[in-house]
Amino acid sequence: MDLLSTILAKHSKEQTDLIVKYIGKDPKRFADLMNLFLKGEYRVTQRAAWPMRICGINHPELVKPWYGKLMQKMKEPGVHNSVLRNTLRLLQYVPLPEKYHGEIMTACFDWMADITAPAAVKAFSITLLHQLSGKYPEIGDELAFIIKDRWDEETAAFRSRGRKVLAALKKQ
Repeated sequence: MDLLSTILAKHSKEQTDLIVKYIGKDPKRFADLMNLFLKGEYRVTQRAAWPMRICGINHPELVKPWYGKLMQKMKEPGVHNSVLRNTLRLLQYVPLPEKYHGEIMTACFDWMADITAPAAVKAFSITLLHQLSGKYPEIGDELAFIIKDRWDEETAAFRSRGRKVLAALKKQ
């Protein structure tokens, strides 16, 4: 399969499923997808994000060599929302190496405080921070404060995720 042509042909669930099936748990094929995701032009990167996330969730071992590059990609100026959204969603389901914990916590707190950040990016940031609060309990208070502080200005997605996390934090 020519991944680039397949990605550019159509952006749909069916096309994504076709790519995911082709890649399976093959590290070489996943590397080909990751190279398009990381180095492709804007539309290629945007479209490669969806199958990248699904492949990574289905086979977390494929993501291990790519954590550093995923972190860099999320910090690129002007990065497409789909890149952030799919990467953050992926990171909720795979074991994040400890050496990236500080970096992802800082980024997630920044996105939560950014009034222009997309709702899904904020919701996934809340989840990641809550997951990390199990290892770093001191961030729980800051997370709860930001959720409460931003409550009235935020979307239903933020409030829904925030409500669940606030309840869980009270139990910790």
